[in-house]
Amino acid sequence: MSLDAVVEAIKTFPGVTRKNPIHTIVESFPINGFPHVAAAAGEDAAAIESGDEYILLATDGIMEALVNTNPFYAGYYAVLVNVNDIAAMGGRALAMMDVISLSKSTICNQILRGMALGVKKFNVPIVGGHTHPDSRHNAINISVMGKVPKDDIILSSEARDGDDIVFVIDLDGHYPEGMMHAWDTTMDKEPAEVQRQMDLLPRIAALHLVNSGKDMSNPGCIGTLGMMLESSCKGGTVDLDLIPRPEGVDLIRWVLSYQGCGFVFACPPENSDEVIRLFAEVGCTGAVVGSVDPGRKLKLVRGGESRVLFDFETEIISGCVPIRR
Repeated sequence: MSLDAVVEAIKTFPGVTRKNPIHTIVESFPINGFPHVAAAAGEDAAAIESGDEYILLATDGIMEALVNTNPFYAGYYAVLVNVNDIAAMGGRALAMMDVISLSKSTICNQILRGMALGVKKFNVPIVGGHTHPDSRHNAINISVMGKVPKDDIILSSEARDGDDIVFVIDLDGHYPEGMMHAWDTTMDKEPAEVQRQMDLLPRIAALHLVNSGKDMSNPGCIGTLGMMLESSCKGGTVDLDLIPRPEGVDLIRWVLSYQGCGFVFACPPENSDEVIRLFAEVGCTGAVVGSVDPGRKLKLVRGGESRVLFDFETEIISGCVPIRR
């Protein structure tokens, strides 16, 4: 598989390209003059001042194609993606609210079953929401609230020159039928095991082991890294052969996959082994896959070859500029 093919696959992947309009929406709602907003666009969750803590707020909507083809998974993943966003900030999710639009009661029932399993699996309640019972389409959107001590928050905009790029991924999973780029690692695990994985993120945050981090979401592991570097105004290099990957899974499919439990971190090199060790305790495989630099280009290397994937001097993924206090 050529390096050029990997670059082309990532740059044209809808999980990456559909992030592009975000900055135009964000720019319509300026937050200057709201000093209680400590972090917003460009982060996995917004951080709102609240005493010695930040209240974390995030929301996600599930793509219409998944809602219509596998509504049970759509409901389940609506919970999972929100819990992951709070964990990626070093926080603990407290509660969720949902908005359901439905045209068919059978689809609604399957969405609700998936959501109910998600609540049980991650131990985060749904405490209210809104229903559109007469919609012309089917949709599920969930918002989540969490919290994190101010000193412990993990931002995706704080990667530093010389940091290791660390990927940690649960390789014990599978691709559900019909879901080309969703690596499911939680559906078949006991709730206690899944919750241990999520509970590790606040521990990592409290130990101040990482400078920056994000959960591996729709853009895949490298696309997610690209968003972190873009937000941090940094560049970096990744060796594709160092990325943890299950045996027999195609490389391009893997780097484009949403991870049920996967995170990218920028770590001081002296902390990387400890981060990897701690994740190994909860069943995740970690590796140092590259390093952060000031060049504002994300480069991929493999077999002695190197290619620029994104040049953030001239390209954007989401184009979001983080709050700098």
